[in-house]
Amino acid sequence: MYELLDRIQSPADIKGLSIKELEQLCAELRQYIVEVCSEHPGHLASSLGAVELIVGWHYVYDAPADKIVFDVGHQAYAHKILTGRREEFRTLRTKDGISGFPLRDESPYDAFGAGHSSTSVSAALGLAEAARLQGRHEKVAAIIGDGALTGGLAFEGMNNAGAASADLLVIVNDNEISIDRNLGGIHNYLLKVTMSRKYNYVKEKVWKAMGAHGLRAFIQRWLRSLKAWIVKSSGGDLFEAIGFRYFGPIDGNDIATVVNALRRLRNLPGPRLLHCCTVKGKGYPASEEDPYTWHSPGRFDPATGKRLSSEKPADRYQDVFGEVLCELAEKDERVVGITPAMASGCGMNLLAQRMPERFYDVGIEEEHAVTFAAGLAAGGMRPFCNIYSSFAQRAYDQIIHDVALQRLPVVLCFDRAGLVGEDGATHQGTFDLAALRCIPGTIISAPRDEIELKQLMYTALNTEHGPFIIRYPRGCGEGVAWKEAPYQVLPAGKAEELRSGKRVAVLCLGPVASEALRAADEFPGEAGVWDMRFLKPLDTEVLDRVAGSYDFILTVEDGSLKGGLFGAVSEYLAPRAVRPVVEGIGISDEFVSHDSQHQQRTHYGLDSGNIRKKIQFFLANDK
Repeated sequence: MYELLDRIQSPADIKGLSIKELEQLCAELRQYIVEVCSEHPGHLASSLGAVELIVGWHYVYDAPADKIVFDVGHQAYAHKILTGRREEFRTLRTKDGISGFPLRDESPYDAFGAGHSSTSVSAALGLAEAARLQGRHEKVAAIIGDGALTGGLAFEGMNNAGAASADLLVIVNDNEISIDRNLGGIHNYLLKVTMSRKYNYVKEKVWKAMGAHGLRAFIQRWLRSLKAWIVKSSGGDLFEAIGFRYFGPIDGNDIATVVNALRRLRNLPGPRLLHCCTVKGKGYPASEEDPYTWHSPGRFDPATGKRLSSEKPADRYQDVFGEVLCELAEKDERVVGITPAMASGCGMNLLAQRMPERFYDVGIEEEHAVTFAAGLAAGGMRPFCNIYSSFAQRAYDQIIHDVALQRLPVVLCFDRAGLVGEDGATHQGTFDLAALRCIPGTIISAPRDEIELKQLMYTALNTEHGPFIIRYPRGCGEGVAWKEAPYQVLPAGKAEELRSGKRVAVLCLGPVASEALRAADEFPGEAGVWDMRFLKPLDTEVLDRVAGSYDFILTVEDGSLKGGLFGAVSEYLAPRAVRPVVEGIGISDEFVSHDSQHQQRTHYGLDSGNIRKKIQFFLANDK
């Protein structure tokens, strides 16, 4: 089916191809990526845009001895396919199948794992220095794109690499887009470089004058020289100032240009940076026209580009968040929204559309987002800072030092908390409860449904200190009529009894309460269910009550058992004389691999069937 691609078993197989054949290979790679992603949804547009950069690098360099580090990793599909995983790629992001990101355990060609952003330069510098110290003559490159260059860690790595004069190539995949359109100073700087009026004016005039005649090749070479001079004079010195030799910008979707540039740079000494302009979604019209939607489009018809979305059973939590935030902003002029490049993903695009002056997309800068929110709060505003749970780990110090220590009223909304499905171990939001519970003065909450998310956001707005953390899962809610529900303040640290019982007390945090209720329906009068609402402060009155009158306590949470609700309940009851049996359902001490959310929840027992079995076991073994 694929004339060239079917013959490629490793990067060595592309070494003898001509430039014309490389162009064909790039086209076949794009076709194959589209074919697979239409059935097994993944990060489509980013990988389509990076095809020539990956093919060109493998053509010039010798992997796995030479090493390439991706940033972020969802650009790497062509790399996976070229490195002996062509057939495995058909299992993309499925259970026991291939990961959607580079993974060291998956292939020797994956030099460094990458799911989060801005890590590539630091990791590549470490690999380069390890090779130098051990006398290995390896070449190391970092390919950084999709907004990752806005992250501070990228510049920390570049600062170190420049000072160390390391043998390192940084390839900037400049497509002007991350998940949403790139914003900020770095983006504007790169845009300035690539849109130099001097260069483009001369190029247009000369190109038109030459037409299609034979001197064009000479003019192209002359224009590249002119471009290099003009770019340096119009801004390339930013990278030069931190010790990198700057080259470009070049057309990163032209394989001949990419190969030529990489050949010239391969054996140059010291830190160097190649600036490549690419088109996110390149080669697939629907993706090129709408790279935001096609960043991760779900299933689709590859022939027509029609997305095959299933009917939603309920509103998504992110949509509820977005609508409620707009309503709160209308009621209170102090409310502002902050997101690190996840506006559409978290629902804050609604605020951006309706009240752009009170919306801040700070780029992929989670640490800055939290401290910026702290500054806004210190100045009298009420910031709602929305970060995906897994990415919030990057701002842990800022949550402690800049918000909690100063008791500032910052509302931290952690989307994609708990099990997130196919994105795999780097993206699971399972550590937030355990990581944050130890921070003094922190309020940590988890709504069981859309109404409770609405009420907790309102409660957070009316709480005078912080941080106030609200964490909720990826996907649809429970289908309750949240729009009609009135706003009310929920007392911090107070649980709600959902079902009475007398022998087994099921204490739940988050939407798992609905599964627990369905399980308890089979044991009327025996199993009681509580929506704990708050991990911190913990409702100790409820714990005292159930410890004194129930034989068994079962905690249920979509987070780490170690340090989460199970840990909190066990710690509270340990020194007390009355000690019922306490067990927990949650995420065990392991990293969660990629699978569907449904299968992950079933695997870890977070469904009504497994909760029912646990209640039944308790009742059958009553002391």
